[in-house]
Amino acid sequence: MITARQSRAARALLGWNQETLADKALVSLTALKRVESENGLAVHESTRDQVRRALEENGIVFLNSDQGEGVMIVRQDRPRPARRA
Repeated sequence: MITARQSRAARALLGWNQETLADKALVSLTALKRVESENGLAVHESTRDQVRRALEENGIVFLNSDQGEGVMIVRQDRPRPARRA
């Protein structure tokens, strides 16, 4: 499960506003605002999952450990190293 802070941070890394993420995740803007709220508003798990998938499809990796949580963006434009035969 992603946190409200992770969603906001991921959007910032991608340079997206809430409208862009809502559109890419196929959720309403109101639903996304609930996902990103720190007020503990109820959110359908399927909505949170759609947001997570939309972000991951665009290079976001969610980090969770006993020390906290975070996000990072993986550059998808890097050439892959050649494999040895």
